[in-house]
Amino acid sequence: MPTVAFHTLGCKVNHYETEAIWQLFKQEGYERVDFESSSDVYIINTCTVTNTGDKKSRQVIRRAVRKNPDAVICVTGCYAQTSPAEIMAIPGVDIVVGTQDRVKMLGYIEQYKQERQPINGVRNIMKNRVYEELDVPAFTDRTRASLKIQEGCNNFCTFCIIPWARGLMRSRDPQEVIRQAQQLVDAGYKEIVLTGIHTGGYGEDMKDYNLAKLLKELEAEVKGLKRLRISSIEASQITDEVIEVINDSKIIVRHLHIPIQSGSNTVLKRMRRKYTMEFFGERLERLKEALPGLAVTSDVIVGFPGETEEEFMETYNFIKEHKFSELHVFPYSKRTGTPAARMDDQVDEEVKNERVHRLISLSDQLAKEYASHFENEVLEVIPEEEYKEEANSGLYVGYTDNYLKVVFPATEEMVGQIVKVKITKAGYPYNKGQFVRVMDDSFEKAEAVI
Repeated sequence: MPTVAFHTLGCKVNHYETEAIWQLFKQEGYERVDFESSSDVYIINTCTVTNTGDKKSRQVIRRAVRKNPDAVICVTGCYAQTSPAEIMAIPGVDIVVGTQDRVKMLGYIEQYKQERQPINGVRNIMKNRVYEELDVPAFTDRTRASLKIQEGCNNFCTFCIIPWARGLMRSRDPQEVIRQAQQLVDAGYKEIVLTGIHTGGYGEDMKDYNLAKLLKELEAEVKGLKRLRISSIEASQITDEVIEVINDSKIIVRHLHIPIQSGSNTVLKRMRRKYTMEFFGERLERLKEALPGLAVTSDVIVGFPGETEEEFMETYNFIKEHKFSELHVFPYSKRTGTPAARMDDQVDEEVKNERVHRLISLSDQLAKEYASHFENEVLEVIPEEEYKEEANSGLYVGYTDNYLKVVFPATEEMVGQIVKVKITKAGYPYNKGQFVRVMDDSFEKAEAVI
C-alpha cells in the first residue's frame, strides 16, 4: 500500500484543504503516515501570508526531501501559487500545484513516476471564477468540523498578498454547503465552523443570495446541528440582515471573530480597509443587543507604516472601550509584493514590540474581565481532549459556545458531546469548571470537583 504524509502550514483553510486532499489519496488506496516517518509521497501545504511563512515553507520542504530522497515531493498551497519557480528551484521538489487543481495531484504523481520530469501545475489564479469542490466527510480532529464555504478575496488591503495567492471571491454552491453540513452532523459533529478566505463575503458573487440566507438555510435544513460558528467576518459584511438572522437563531454561537487590524481611521485608510471606526463601533453595539454576552475576538496589526503614538492609542482605547474578549496581536511585517512594504516611514522594530506588549497585556486583562461575567454560570461545553498540563488527571479541555476555554473533570466518552459545566473559577487562558449532568431538568453535581 503506497504511503502519503502531510504537513500543513498556515490557516484553518489550509488545514481543511489538507483533509480534503487526504480524502482523494484515501480513495486511491493510500495509507496516511506521520510526516516525520519515511513515506512514498510527501505533500507540503504552504503558507505565504508573511515572508516568514515562505521561509518556514521552504524549511519543511527541505526536511521532507532529506527524510526520503526517493519520495515524490509535492508542494501546494499559497506559497506554491505565488512563487512556483522559487519552489521548483529547491532540489528534490517534483510537483508544484497552487491553490486550485488539487484534484489533478494524483494524476501528476503517476505522470511523474513514469516520466521522472518535474511538473509545474500552477495556473493563473486571477482567471478562476469557479469554486473548486473539495469534500471532507470527516476530520482527523473529532470535535469541531470546519466547512469551507468560499474562496478568494476582492479587498486588496495594502498589507496583504492573499488575493494573489487565492484569487478573487468565489462562493460554494449553497446546496453543496448544506449537503456537506448534513454529512458532518451525521458523522457525529455537534459544531460546524464556517470557514473561508473571506468567509463573510459569501454570496457576493451570486445573484440574490448571501451569507444571511445561507445561515438561515443551514439552520432550517441540517438536522441535528447544535452549534454554528462563523470563523471570521469583516465589519463591512455584518449587515442588518445578518444581525437579524443571528438574533433569531437557536444555533449560531455567542462568539464572532471580527478583524479590526487598526482602531484609527487614518491607519485604516492607508490599509485600504472598508470601514470607519464609527461604523465598526455601531455594528458592535447592534450585535451585543442581538446576542447578550457576545464574545468578540479580533486581529490587530501594530506598527503599520506611519503609525504614530496617537494612532496607536486610538486603537488601544477603542478596543478597551468596546471590551473585546481576546486579541491576536501581530507586529506589522513587510510582505514583499504588497503596497505597504513600499511605503515610507516604516515603524522602528523596538517601537512595534513595545506596542505589541501593551496590547497583549490589555487583551489578557479584557479576556479575564469577560470570563469573570460567567463565574458560577452553567454553560454548555464540548470536551475536545485531555488537559495536557496534568496528564491522567481525568481533566478535559473544551470550549463553551462563547469561546471560553474550560478545564473540568470528564471522561473519554464525553469528547465531542455537549455537556453542561458550571464555571467555578473564571480565568485566562483557562477557566475551571465542574461537570453538571442534566437529570429531570434539575442539575445534579458530579462527584468530581476541581
